[in-house]
Amino acid sequence: MPFNIIHAAQRVDSPYAGNLKVSVTSTVGFIPVRDATVKISYKGMPDSIIETLDTDISGQTEEIGLPAPPLEYSLEPGSEQPYSEYNIEVNAPGYEPVTISGTEILADTLALQSVEMTPTETEEQEEETIVIPDHTLYGEYPPKIPEDEIKPMDETGEIVLSRVVIPEFVVVHDGVPSDPTAPNYYVRYKDYIKNVASSEIYATWPENAVYANILAIMSVTLNRVYTEWYRNHWL
Repeated sequence: MPFNIIHAAQRVDSPYAGNLKVSVTSTVGFIPVRDATVKISYKGMPDSIIETLDTDISGQTEEIGLPAPPLEYSLEPGSEQPYSEYNIEVNAPGYEPVTISGTEILADTLALQSVEMTPTETEEQEEETIVIPDHTLYGEYPPKIPEDEIKPMDETGEIVLSRVVIPEFVVVHDGVPSDPTAPNYYVRYKDYIKNVASSEIYATWPENAVYANILAIMSVTLNRVYTEWYRNHWL
C-alpha cells in the first residue's frame, strides 16, 4: 500500500482548528464501552499518535481540538481540500480493536465520530478497519445514473397515502439498479438521512442551507421509497 503524505491542510502549525468527540458502543445492545483507549493520528501516518483519550462511563471521550484547513475552503466551490483527515484507533478489554481511517475535521465545527465494537468471542482478536472515502463535494466520483423525469405508471396504480409516513428502515441496494447480485442493506431511515447529509453537505454551511439540503434529501428518499420499493414489493 502506498504511503500517504499528509495534506498541506493537515499541518500542525495551522491556525485553524475543529473539534472531535468519539462515542464508543458495543454492537450487542448498544451498551457504552467504558475505559476504551482512543488513539488519534494523521491519516497516512498511523504510527504518529497525536492524541490518546479514554472513554468515560457514557462511552464518550472529551472534546479535543485538531488542526483543520481555513473555514472559507468549505464555503467556496473549487477550493483546496476543506477538511483534515485523521485515523482513530480504538482498543478496549473484551472487544475486537477498531480502526477508522479518514475521519474529517472542518474548521470551527464539532465532529461526532461513533464507533461500534464487537465483543471478543475467541482469544485471537481481529482488527476491523473502516475507511471513510473522500467527501462527495471534494472527491472524484462517477456521475450519477440519469433517470427519466417522468416514469411510467403501472396499470394497477400507485400507492397514494393520505399522509406522509416515515419508514423505520430504508433498503439500500449496494450497486447499480440493474445488478441483481449486489446486496441489499436495511438501514434505519434516520441513520440513512444523516449519512447522506454528512456526505453531500458541509457542516460549516449556513444553517438555512443545511436545512434546505436535508429537506431535499428527505423528499427524494421518501419519493423513492413509496414509488419504487413499495410498488415493487407490495403491489
